[in-house]
Amino acid sequence: MSQNGYKPRPETQRILEEAFHWVQSVPYQVTARWVFYRLLQTGIYDDKAGYKHLLGILSKARKEFYGSWRPWTLADDTRAPILMQRGGYYTLYCRGWGFKDEEEWLAAIKEELNCPLNRWVDQPAYVEIWFEAAAMQGQFLHYANENIPLLAFHGDVSIPEKWRSAKRLAESLIALRKPVHVYYFGDLDPKGLTIPNSAWHDVLTWAIVILRDRFGFEYKSGDLRFERVGINEDQVEELGIPENPERPGTYQWEGLDDHQAELLISRSSELLDMEVFDRVKDEEEDIRTMFQERLEHSS
Repeated sequence: MSQNGYKPRPETQRILEEAFHWVQSVPYQVTARWVFYRLLQTGIYDDKAGYKHLLGILSKARKEFYGSWRPWTLADDTRAPILMQRGGYYTLYCRGWGFKDEEEWLAAIKEELNCPLNRWVDQPAYVEIWFEAAAMQGQFLHYANENIPLLAFHGDVSIPEKWRSAKRLAESLIALRKPVHVYYFGDLDPKGLTIPNSAWHDVLTWAIVILRDRFGFEYKSGDLRFERVGINEDQVEELGIPENPERPGTYQWEGLDDHQAELLISRSSELLDMEVFDRVKDEEEDIRTMFQERLEHSS
């Protein structure tokens, strides 16, 4: 029963209970489409027509606060925010808001003091993850190494974003003097195959121009590398990925269950040395502790 007295029929209650079970089965936010694939596999629904039905009852349950359903329970698979970069430090300032006084400000500085060191200097390569299913960014945040920058596509990635990516990759290559690898994850369908190829063509072309004109660097094949990690044709049978019921012969990222997604995303760390990341993290903490102690003694 909801706070407004909404009481769905027994069959609808059963679907909502099963759907919420899947929502709770993973430690990140999922979309209605991801839930539908799980219900399709367990036999709650048997064809694509069920997706529209599921959307309707999930919408009603969330609006009415039925059971544990809330408006924020699911990720928005049409307007999910794009995560541009991983590991940065951001502060949101709102008009008229701030610290109460100097003492509160100093206390916050002591608490939030950090010294972010470059964690890529001693790695064999610099790595980024790009992915098509922007609404599944919680999944990538959970399973990708926390140091790897993420870029979520949302349809065709924009020209400004491709330009920013070209600059970022070129600057990373110059700063680190080591190969730059981009790992891509997307749907196995005509659009899912076309978007990354066209985007990478522009990014690579512009990055080469930046390297030449801005840094006087002669690009060599392999300096900037792009690899589609999944979904690929050989993985459909290997992992048992379900077909998209709305478009037979195609496969969506959200069709992957949690274990399948983890297997593919984890491949983005194969080039990396985890001990290097841990060592730099320890150095950051040592520096943070040292300066906190200095602030304590000076106050």
